[in-house]
Amino acid sequence: MAEAAAAPTPAPAPAPAPDELLRQLEWTVIRRLDGLLQGDYRTLWRGAGVDLADLREYQAHDDVRHIDWNVTARLQQPYVRQFHEDRDMNAWFLLDLSGSVDFGSADTTKLAVSAGFVATLARVITRHGNRVGALLYGSPAGQAVAAGLQAHGMMPARASRLHVLELLQRMRAPRARPAAGGGTVLADLLRAADNLIKRRGLVFVVSDFISQPGWEVALARLARRHDVVAVRLWDALEMALPDVGLVTLEDAETGEQVFVDASDPGFRERYAAIAEEQEASLMVSLAHSGADVIELATDDDLLESLMRFADLRRQRARLKVPLRFPATQRRAALVPGAAAAGAAR
Repeated sequence: MAEAAAAPTPAPAPAPAPDELLRQLEWTVIRRLDGLLQGDYRTLWRGAGVDLADLREYQAHDDVRHIDWNVTARLQQPYVRQFHEDRDMNAWFLLDLSGSVDFGSADTTKLAVSAGFVATLARVITRHGNRVGALLYGSPAGQAVAAGLQAHGMMPARASRLHVLELLQRMRAPRARPAAGGGTVLADLLRAADNLIKRRGLVFVVSDFISQPGWEVALARLARRHDVVAVRLWDALEMALPDVGLVTLEDAETGEQVFVDASDPGFRERYAAIAEEQEASLMVSLAHSGADVIELATDDDLLESLMRFADLRRQRARLKVPLRFPATQRRAALVPGAAAAGAAR
């Protein structure tokens, strides 16, 4: 669904410079998260260590791939191997920088939320000696783009503060629109990551998931090899269209425009119904992928969201099952009768 181009909402505030943003986050968010998301000895994010530590009896939630069959046959009781977890880890950010992400109904865009999330997690991870890399979906302005294809910028995994600042700077670079009739093809980014990231690691897919179909299979394939967290960005205006009268809606990626009467209750109801249907489909696809899910709204508090996500991820580690972290409990109020209304695309 097209984004509202003429809705009477305040223009998003200019984004701060990368060094200023990182300095703000280090004082307000990162210092409070340090030790909660990435401890010195017990970590929320696991490495790829293979050093055998001990054996113990199999329990219902254990991974069957860790069963020691020789010991099991000898003792007639299933035993699993325990390993020393390597704290040397590579984390990757797969960043959707398409036109629909650079949208916000108030003073914060989804792109700004994405930048804050990436800066926070990247600094928390790199402060303990781990490395972060990134794949960026979207072509820089002025670069030729073939029809239906977006170029991917790649940043190798490194562990310095300057590396994080460079990543934030590249996220802020103007992006070109895809060719007419194109739009986001998130599957291209996921397939590129699957081919590029050889060593098992932590992968954050940061997107609003407003994309052409086909990304579901690619995400599930990526989640089989890596610890994947799908970070879904959304804005309240995507949930329900306000009564703003006659308005021009423009697709943020293709530039296609349509003139609608938003004061028509029937039109707003159809809009909300489509949003709810697409939300349900999106959540089913994410659940089937095997990835953990965190949703970040443009009006959410980043620190509170990350701390709640950390708690739920620890619960997931104990239960050995994927989780979905809802962005906010206010969503039911945005679309009456919908427990989780979706982003209209």
